[in-house]
Amino acid sequence: MTKIALACVASSLMAGWPLETRAEPDDDPMAVATRTVEELRAGFTEFRTNTETQLTGIAEMRTQLADIETRMNRPGGGGGNAPGEITLERRAFSSFLRLGNDRMPADEVRALIVGDDTKGGYLAPAEFQTEVIRGILEISPIRQAVRVGSTSAGSVILPKLTGRPTATWVGEDEERSETTMTYGQLEIPMHELACYIDVSLRLLEDSAINIDSEVASELSQEFALKEGSAFSNGDGAKKPLGVQRTAGVTEVVNGHATNLSADKLVGLMYSLPAQYRSNASWLMNNTTLGVIMTLKDGQGNFLWQPSYQQGQPSTLLGRPIIEDPTMPDIANGTYPIWFGDFAKAYRIYDRIGMSILRDPYTQATKGMVRFHARRRVGGGPTLAEAVRKLKMAAA
Repeated sequence: MTKIALACVASSLMAGWPLETRAEPDDDPMAVATRTVEELRAGFTEFRTNTETQLTGIAEMRTQLADIETRMNRPGGGGGNAPGEITLERRAFSSFLRLGNDRMPADEVRALIVGDDTKGGYLAPAEFQTEVIRGILEISPIRQAVRVGSTSAGSVILPKLTGRPTATWVGEDEERSETTMTYGQLEIPMHELACYIDVSLRLLEDSAINIDSEVASELSQEFALKEGSAFSNGDGAKKPLGVQRTAGVTEVVNGHATNLSADKLVGLMYSLPAQYRSNASWLMNNTTLGVIMTLKDGQGNFLWQPSYQQGQPSTLLGRPIIEDPTMPDIANGTYPIWFGDFAKAYRIYDRIGMSILRDPYTQATKGMVRFHARRRVGGGPTLAEAVRKLKMAAA
């Protein structure tokens, strides 16, 4: 019986019409009707199953097409990667470090991203840049305390509070004055930091060594030492303006030109507004820290407390200490100790994109390959009231 016939039988039964069949006269009409309905139900079930299968296939096809489109839109068109699998871009960059682009497979050369600088070179993949910045963070003390962001622009413009709300007491019928805050603008420009490292040919030819990590580690060391000094005491000329150059910072006089006063350290700490004190840190060099470790309170307890947890800094009056080798020593007229919420007081921005240029010729006679790297980074003070500084001077 065809599906059309089954549909007609179902309609006749629902309308209450007598059902005519080609069965023999002695057949039971009820049995014939029941059999017909069962055939109708079976046909409808088969039709629904086929339809659902087709819809599922269409959905799977759409998913596959979307996945293919995503793969094709990636640089190099290398397709997807399983978790933990090295991407085509990272593999191409590793080959570039070891071999140079003239000895690389064509698909890997296409995956390299040409740098936008006039000196040539290729942009390092995101994983490599992250590894370099992670290494810088472990070395650079300022980065451990301040707020760090990223940008793709040549400078970052931040809103700067230039006025405070001025609430006033008024009478019932008196006019209310405006109490809104006023804002200006603060611009943090990006500065270029360049360096080079030399790697031996033997190291590049050793396939058992992760050359990416080796190069990233060396670059981290070079960049961290240079930028750490600029973030702490840079003068703003072709480099960031450092924390120690923050204008308008309130100072506390030590009371003696060379002998550090424990009472003045307490005064320095509590001269900072309470909203910044809970996240504040001490900033000093290791020579000053050595003096701090000998100071005691009136009960003979050391003000300095060591850290009993790995990776955590020692504390002074309960707040962490950041060691910065560029801070000045204790001497008359210097500011050897700063205290404040440096995440509020200073900002660092890393510009996205780090280019690497491979130079196999300059050091060829020494069996070395020179890698030139450049990155752009900016930093600057943002809120002077979030920090305080101690001045070594007589009262």
